[in-house]
Amino acid sequence: MVLVGRIIKGIGGFYYVSTEHGTIECRARGKFRISNIIPIVGDYVDVESQNLKDGFIVNIHDRKNQLVRPPVSNVDQAIITFSIVSPDLNRLQLDKMIILTEVNEINPIICINKVDLVNEDEYMPIYNTYKKLGYEVITTSKYDNIGIDKLKTILKGKTSFFTGPSGVGKSSLINCIHGHERQEIGDLSEKLNRGKHTTRNVELIPIDGGYVLDTPGFTSLNLDIDEKNLKRFYKDFQVFESECRFNSCLHINEPDCGVKSAIANGLIDRTRYANYISLYNELKANRRRRY
Repeated sequence: MVLVGRIIKGIGGFYYVSTEHGTIECRARGKFRISNIIPIVGDYVDVESQNLKDGFIVNIHDRKNQLVRPPVSNVDQAIITFSIVSPDLNRLQLDKMIILTEVNEINPIICINKVDLVNEDEYMPIYNTYKKLGYEVITTSKYDNIGIDKLKTILKGKTSFFTGPSGVGKSSLINCIHGHERQEIGDLSEKLNRGKHTTRNVELIPIDGGYVLDTPGFTSLNLDIDEKNLKRFYKDFQVFESECRFNSCLHINEPDCGVKSAIANGLIDRTRYANYISLYNELKANRRRRY
């Protein structure tokens, strides 16, 4: 019997595939190893099984998207989670994660967590900056039950994954929306001011007709785009680019730049522009190292 299902968990060469007949424990056929193809969580697959308990993955359907870190496919949206404090929100890393999701055609949702620990005026400027750019932004607190219902609505019927630095409360939020302690919570390391990597496995968790995928925390991302294309991912630049003298303007050293004029007039957030310069230089350095 051949069934269509989706990989919801993978451990040590075993893949757990959700099908209309329940979850089947599978191995991948040897042809995938020969072709250097590795099934990953999120894949839609064809499973051959005689007893509906165990079987083999015989085909992997085309992926609409795929991330290497975390290893996941066919994702609708990323819940990019940062805490406002403990650890402090890193705007450069936030912009980098937004761009990474957009490069992979994944919808970014920005989640500012632990807002119960600060006054509203400490996070609202960041909230407003990204909200004005058209991003979905939510503020959350597990302890004060802030934004949890809105988060549940956003997750409904979608395949989502939480990403962001360690210690920002990703697993705590998943516990909150899931209704019990599904994910192990790690203590925040005061010495390093970042959380321990306590999420051991990548797994799709069923929630309200969709799935949530919790992944190990990580603090760095590698963008693989040409630095000259970076400006395409800054929505705040686009409205002013028609005022640049050169169509190829990168908004760095060129004269008569509409974007730099907008920054000088307070029309573009200065931190966003500083992050653009940092990421541009990083991408340029990476390209030079490759060649």
